[in-house]
Amino acid sequence: MHASPEASVDDHGLADGSLCAGAHKGGPLRLFFALRPDEGVRAQLAHWSRELHAVCGGRPTREENLHLTLAFLGNVEDARVAEVERAADEVAPRVLTLVLDRPGYWKHNRIAWAGASTVPAGLDAFVAELRSALARSYIGFDPKGFVSHVTLLRDAREPKAMPALAPIEWRLAGFALVQSVSSPGGSRYEIRKSWQGRA
Repeated sequence: MHASPEASVDDHGLADGSLCAGAHKGGPLRLFFALRPDEGVRAQLAHWSRELHAVCGGRPTREENLHLTLAFLGNVEDARVAEVERAADEVAPRVLTLVLDRPGYWKHNRIAWAGASTVPAGLDAFVAELRSALARSYIGFDPKGFVSHVTLLRDAREPKAMPALAPIEWRLAGFALVQSVSSPGGSRYEIRKSWQGRA
């Protein structure tokens, strides 16, 4: 399931709550499923971000917020969160290795990102299973094709050339349901529940 990167909308760019039935004025939760890097991978991604910032400018993603989105749900009523979690319980996460070796830039949303030239078939299959489980439970999500990437910079300018960057080996050992919480300092991401993978 390899969609064209140019067709991807990054990181929760829909704010109207239309992706999930049941959004209401009482304060729906903004949720997404994601892979969260460990400390070592975050540090390497932060290095990539600094190198790209030198040629792109823009606003770096805070290191603690770095992630790879699997499915973006949008606004979800608190009463439906248990249904979301039960749907994810049906999916068995796999232990895989993803090698990030491809920095990139999208003109349409001015985002610089870290991606993989080869995505493990097991990751594509896992994302398909997760999205199928959500669909069976009538839980809405952004239907755009999965594009494995980590957003590093927003409001960036197009670089004349990408810097040479050392590949990052990322061992994927689980996934998480994450809530985006607005704060004066910008959005922060809080893990609602996590699932561990098996080999």
